[in-house]
Amino acid sequence: MSIVTYQKDGAVGVVTLAKPPHNLIDEAFLDALLAAYGEEVTSGCRSIILRSAMRHFCAGADINAFTAGGRRRGQKEFDELVDRLENVPLPVVAAVHGAALGGGFELALTCDVIIAANTASFGMAEASLGLLPLLGGVQRVVQRAGPARAKEMAMFARRHDPVALERWNIINLVVAESELPTASMSWARQLAAGPTVALRGIKRLANLSARHGIAGADAEQTETNNQMWASNDQKRGLAAFLATGPGSAVFEGN
Repeated sequence: MSIVTYQKDGAVGVVTLAKPPHNLIDEAFLDALLAAYGEEVTSGCRSIILRSAMRHFCAGADINAFTAGGRRRGQKEFDELVDRLENVPLPVVAAVHGAALGGGFELALTCDVIIAANTASFGMAEASLGLLPLLGGVQRVVQRAGPARAKEMAMFARRHDPVALERWNIINLVVAESELPTASMSWARQLAAGPTVALRGIKRLANLSARHGIAGADAEQTETNNQMWASNDQKRGLAAFLATGPGSAVFEGN
C-alpha cells in the first residue's frame, strides 16, 4: 500500500496521507508527497486537497528514521523542499483532523488554505526534544500571526485547539469533524472552477511577499500580470463581464 495516494475527483486532485499509524515524516514520505503533487499537476487537476486516511493528519517527524542515519538536508536542499511543497502551481487546501504536530503542522502551513475539524489539535513540539521546527514552522507562524505567537507556540511546545488558531489567522476555517470532507471539497471545487492562471499568479505573489516582502512581490508583478492577460481565462472572463455584468464569468480552461 502506498504511503501517499492520489486520485482525481473531477477537477480536484485528492492527495491522501496513508502511512500507518500516524503519518510520521521521513525522507520516503516527503518524496511520495511531492510525487503525488506532481501527478495531480500533470493529470490536469485545477486544485488539490491534502488530507489523511489515518487517525491523525500527521503527528510529526519519524525521529528514529533521522537519528538512525537518515539524510540531513543542507540549506540548498531545505530551500528546494519547501519551495516544492509551498509553490505547487495549484491552490492546495489542507483538510486537518486529529493531530497536526511538529512537521505535520508545518506541512499544513505550506498549503494555501487550512480547514480544520473542531476536534483537531496543532502544535510545534520540537522544543520538548531540544530541537526546533525543521520545515520552517516558526517563520511561517510569524508571517501569519506575528513573532509573539510564533515564539509562544514553539517555545512552550503546547497543543492548541483550532478555534484559537483561527482567531490568530493561522488557519482559515473550523468546522465540525463530520463536515470536514464536505467543507474542504467545497472550497477545493470553488478554487478548481476559478481562473487558473490568475489564481496561480495570486499564489505566487502572496508567497513571494511572505518570503521577500512587498518589494519581492512587486518585482514579479508585471510578469505575473502579463501571464494573466495572455490567458484564455482572462479573455473569457472579460467577455462574460462585458456581456452580462459582474459575477457571470465561468472558467473551464487556463
